[in-house]
Amino acid sequence: MSDYRCMWTGLGLDLDRHDSLLELLGQGYAQAFLSQQNRPEGMKYFDFVVSEAHGLRIKELVEHKSKGGTVVGTFCVYVPEDVILAAGGIPVGLCAGADFAVADSDGLIPRNTCPLIRASLGFKMNRTCPYIQASDFVVGETTCDGKKKMFEAMAEQHPTYIMEVPQKKTAAARDLFISEVKAFVSKMESESGRKISADQLAEATRRLEAKKAALRRLHEARKADPVPISGLDALLVSQISFYDDIDRFTTKVNELADEVEARAAEGRGVFAKSTPRILFAGTPLPLPDWKLHSILESSGATIVGEESCVGSRYYTTTTPANDDTLDGQLSAISDRLLGTHCACFTPNLERVEDIIEMAREYKADGVIHYALAFCQTYAAEAIKVEKALKAEAIPVMSLESDFSDNDAAQLQTRVQAFIEMLRR
Repeated sequence: MSDYRCMWTGLGLDLDRHDSLLELLGQGYAQAFLSQQNRPEGMKYFDFVVSEAHGLRIKELVEHKSKGGTVVGTFCVYVPEDVILAAGGIPVGLCAGADFAVADSDGLIPRNTCPLIRASLGFKMNRTCPYIQASDFVVGETTCDGKKKMFEAMAEQHPTYIMEVPQKKTAAARDLFISEVKAFVSKMESESGRKISADQLAEATRRLEAKKAALRRLHEARKADPVPISGLDALLVSQISFYDDIDRFTTKVNELADEVEARAAEGRGVFAKSTPRILFAGTPLPLPDWKLHSILESSGATIVGEESCVGSRYYTTTTPANDDTLDGQLSAISDRLLGTHCACFTPNLERVEDIIEMAREYKADGVIHYALAFCQTYAAEAIKVEKALKAEAIPVMSLESDFSDNDAAQLQTRVQAFIEMLRR
């Protein structure tokens, strides 16, 4: 990685802290992923992507900018990636899943804010994330109060644009969001210096839908018993989807899906057929948050699906058919995004129905509902999710944690007890 030090310096990274971060990430990755047995061959590409996450991919972004392109940092699936692509931009996901940067937000937002929000700001403050340093601006959104206040602090450190996401799914809310998407088009045109045409937007949406279709193929294969790919590896692919080159990523995921589907057809799995099957539901698991998946799959279970923004909420919804005009496409994109069943909406019965449907489709023996510490939105939803799942006779356990390893032993004890209950 030494070849990239000049580039990192140009981006304003704190090289000493960045070196420490890369060392920790390398150790954590080797322990969680490279120790797995019987991994699909196609995972070698994604291992390479992680090894070059702060190197080759950043070089591609820097070169894109040098040619007049725009790099846009995002924190949420409600930001329309196809609008960014249509303006010749590159969207990169910035939500952070590491304890490394949480404390660096102290003094800017309260400590009793969820660790995802604190780390997202912390990585800007400690200058160890080359993605935010390479971005021309970042797009915030109003999905929770903690994020709204964090984006106010972020705006003092980095160019920041805010999109309003409505909290109800009404006709008026739809009109509001369509106006927000149209305003974002104007923002992208201003930042990129390029006018977005209907044809350019249609092509960008086609590329995005191709990526999501590849992800659906991969995750559909996890319905097989025995499961042909570990939950850890499937999660990693979803995490990488937010920052890898879109067309290259689509090709590699389709290649991996070919292999995983063949494994499923042959009855070959990474775990024995009797392994308890768990559905994960809850808060996003941004890179490099592999903690819960690692604990579960090292404790004798396998995770067969993720009802999460880094999971089914991202790849499930598709863009509705439309009249192909620019306005028609933007309305369809808005409907696609509003079809994402985030916990921020009220009422939110659709999300509960999604979890029940996924548990059945993926033949899950039980569901773990996970909320990050101080995430009131998902912690509150856990109550009604538990009630609904118990009514359907689906075993469920709610967990709350953060990105640190402080409670790893306690989590493992609880998880093992849940797995033993499922076996009985």
